[in-house]
Amino acid sequence: MGLQQQLDEQKRSTINKATPEILAIMAQATADLKASGIENRALKQGDPVPDFTLPDAHGREIRLTDLLERGPVVLNIYRGGWCPYCNLEMRALKAVLPQIEELGATLVAIAPEVPDKVAEMEARHEPGFEILSDVGNRVSRQFGLVFSLPESLRTIYAGFGVDLPAYNGDDRFELPLPATYVIRQDGQIAYGFVNADYTQRMEPEEIIRVLQSL
Repeated sequence: MGLQQQLDEQKRSTINKATPEILAIMAQATADLKASGIENRALKQGDPVPDFTLPDAHGREIRLTDLLERGPVVLNIYRGGWCPYCNLEMRALKAVLPQIEELGATLVAIAPEVPDKVAEMEARHEPGFEILSDVGNRVSRQFGLVFSLPESLRTIYAGFGVDLPAYNGDDRFELPLPATYVIRQDGQIAYGFVNADYTQRMEPEEIIRVLQSL
């Protein structure tokens, strides 16, 4: 089963559990985010990627240019370990990691979470690739992906048991759009997948095809 099929199943499960009122609020929030034009403002194919340095769960600093010295980089930006769609994506990426590495590329993920929460994600999935802590969405902001969660969704998320300030280490309620970028060794984006609908993600098989084309 492909990743998007798994994501669609998760979405159906959410629909079956949530009230019509909650579903309507969530659908409107996604529609409003799409209408804001944020997808078009995000970095895209052909754009140069800003260099960055972020800590992993253990405080070790990882720099993008150091990774690019070894080959192309697949950069996955996700919302957080609390997001079931992100967890499904993490498992799917882990499954294709050997193929990514065989093609000479490095896979790295970032999330706007404090290092302790990143460590929890690593312990849960044992992904085999670096997950970096982008507290304050500093790097995601450079990619044009950051938005503020509407007040209407903050109450719903809290009802789901998601304490965003505890995960992110601040009370700004900012999140990045989920995104996947395949970055050439010269630092230019070869392919970018950005979608304001967080239930949509890039298929891992497509990542492989892009890498094969470089």
